[in-house]
Amino acid sequence: MNGKSTLMNSEGKERWTPSVAATNKFRWQPTSEFVLTMTLIGDALVIFAALHLGFWVRFVSGLIPVSKSVKIIPIFANYVNLLVMGTAFLLGTFAYLRLYSRHCFLRYTRTARVIVQGTIFWLFAYLAVSLILKFDPPISRAFMLISFVCVLGGMLAWRFLIYKIVSREFFAINLRQRVLFVGWGKEAEQLDMEIRNDYSHPYEIIGYLPSPEGGMLRPPPPSVPVLGDYRDLGTLLEQRCADIVILADLRVKMDEIISLVNLCEMEFAQFKVIPSYFQILASGLRLETISGVPVLGVSELPLDHFSNRLIKRAIDIVGGTVGLLVSLPLLAVFGALVYRESPGPIFYSQKRTGKNGSPFQMYKIRSMRMDAEENGAQWTKENDPRRLQVGTFMRKWNIDEVPQFWNVLKGDMSLVGPRPERPELISRFKHQIPHYHARHTCLPGMTGWAQANGWRGNTSLEERIRYDLWYVENWSAGLDFRIMMLTFLRRKNAY
Repeated sequence: MNGKSTLMNSEGKERWTPSVAATNKFRWQPTSEFVLTMTLIGDALVIFAALHLGFWVRFVSGLIPVSKSVKIIPIFANYVNLLVMGTAFLLGTFAYLRLYSRHCFLRYTRTARVIVQGTIFWLFAYLAVSLILKFDPPISRAFMLISFVCVLGGMLAWRFLIYKIVSREFFAINLRQRVLFVGWGKEAEQLDMEIRNDYSHPYEIIGYLPSPEGGMLRPPPPSVPVLGDYRDLGTLLEQRCADIVILADLRVKMDEIISLVNLCEMEFAQFKVIPSYFQILASGLRLETISGVPVLGVSELPLDHFSNRLIKRAIDIVGGTVGLLVSLPLLAVFGALVYRESPGPIFYSQKRTGKNGSPFQMYKIRSMRMDAEENGAQWTKENDPRRLQVGTFMRKWNIDEVPQFWNVLKGDMSLVGPRPERPELISRFKHQIPHYHARHTCLPGMTGWAQANGWRGNTSLEERIRYDLWYVENWSAGLDFRIMMLTFLRRKNAY
């Protein structure tokens, strides 16, 4: 078998198509349902075993002394029902967080994040339930904390083993969904690139068909085979060549779209459409109803939720306070070095544009000569002659940004967010760069996703904006901590 099959197109000519028999490369293959079922059973056993281990460590091993106030040490038989209930509750939590979606199996990072979130929620919820329901025997809080560590460690190790197993083609071939594009455009090309660059992606691009209109917005790359013309779609779906059909050309007439939806429904294929009218903030795109009428539009983004803004502000206050106190010696030392090399003000304030276009004064330790901007605002370049010698070192290690902890405490900035720009530069960028102002929907940051990935200084504005918008759409507290860590580890284009 060479991985190809022959199919007659609408003109009766032979052409190449992806082989449906490719899924029969092995004599027997585990289906996605089989993998999900076995993993669920394994999860249940691992959780119960971890809870059993927690009981042994707490009450049997002697590693943790039992308080004298405890008159009767529980026996395992009295805890069995509680362990079974705890196992079922945690499995339910994981299911609610979509741990058993096929998308998780090929992506360990996503799996690990769900396990951590679910186990933390389970710990506090289970303790709360035990206090309300007055379990007999009462649950030991020390047992719960030990069990939390055992469950978390056991699940992360077990799921890593599962990830290594299902990443093999024998399992992965049925966990990936085969995608067929109808029409082609910029968004389709971007999606194709993301999928092909990520080995663990749960999708596989099998090819492309021209839209019913017969044309294309742009030709697909050579890596995407053309499977014929639009009239061949029915035959391809009948032969189960594709699990998902994505319409990437919205020039198609409405009656053709409805026919395409009906065809996919009849042949058990999912139908999806790339809403190319929406070029930005696509993760906030939602279908909602207004007086019963369906309306598609950009809904709430993560930081539109009050609870998320509250969490982010709390992190900023704690981080800003600690940062300012810890950095006081740096301010003294580098302030003296700056004054010694270039007498004049140590601190440098600059008008920047913040959230929703509001102006504010941003503070830095001066890293350039006093006359650095006598010819107007401009970005720093590599080997910039305007820099001080100490300024080169400060900029490389972001020490010149330290005074911005004060901006964070004032509420002008956040620890993490799109970097603020000067109004005179923005007045030019907003006409040159599409969707530039969308980055101002949240507070600017001392560091950001673009900067952590090297898009800073005299680099591509388009790429920087793309990273900023991705951050706005995908914000989480965990992402903020990750960016803060990367800021210390990565210094690409820090000049």
